[in-house]
Amino acid sequence: MALGFVLIYKATETVSFAQGDLMMVGAFSGLAAMTLLGFPFWIAVPAAIVAMGIFGVLVERLVIRPILGQPAFSIVMLTIGVGYVLRGLITMIPDVGTDTHTLAVPYAGEVLRMGGLVIAAEQMVVIGATGILCLGLFAMFKYSKLGVAMQAASQNQLAAYYMGIPVKQINGLVWGLAAAVAAVAGLLLAPITFVHANMGFIGLKAFPAAVVGGFGSLPGAIVGGLVIGIVESLSGFYLPEGFKDIAPYIVVLLMLVLKPNGLFGEQLRKKV
Repeated sequence: MALGFVLIYKATETVSFAQGDLMMVGAFSGLAAMTLLGFPFWIAVPAAIVAMGIFGVLVERLVIRPILGQPAFSIVMLTIGVGYVLRGLITMIPDVGTDTHTLAVPYAGEVLRMGGLVIAAEQMVVIGATGILCLGLFAMFKYSKLGVAMQAASQNQLAAYYMGIPVKQINGLVWGLAAAVAAVAGLLLAPITFVHANMGFIGLKAFPAAVVGGFGSLPGAIVGGLVIGIVESLSGFYLPEGFKDIAPYIVVLLMLVLKPNGLFGEQLRKKV
């Protein structure tokens, strides 16, 4: 989830608060592919990811693109509205949006034993898939023309346009890629938290992870997620009940005071 926040910001300098609900829709897409269409797990997962990528492009084309050029705050508020609409539409589906569902994965219930350490297979899949996804996105932004074009468009859309970069198409690809990343998060999370209409609220915990790691850094999103996870676990164990839910946001406040750019964030200056 933190990767999704960073991806949108790195390419468009905009924060998308619809990521959590896109994750929820992605999980429901995988569930529908397996239960309604009868796809096996290994086909349902890429089908749901591709479908969410196309959906993200459509959202950008129909909802985001008409207000390009407006203040960033307008786009942020629009993404919040998109999230509410998606959650409401899923909730309106009879016998689907109001229930909690289980996503049948082939590795459910499996455990890995390494010496005295016992780790659930679901957790290892999350770690492995997130690492692969982070490396792929990092390589794309670092070495591919598409990644460089995305960063150029985020810095100055007008200058990028004059240099021959198709800014509108780039923005569409970014939102599609972010939606696909959100679908990956939803499919990875579904075996752990189940599939339900409110699972997108977990995205609010990914926001502190992105802030701590630095909004412009993909590796920082991973490190920020680890920091937030450790703080949340330790506060839930050692501190009174209720502190576990607010601990991530206390860490965010401290980070904004001590190091506003995050642990790995870049300090960029623009000449006006």
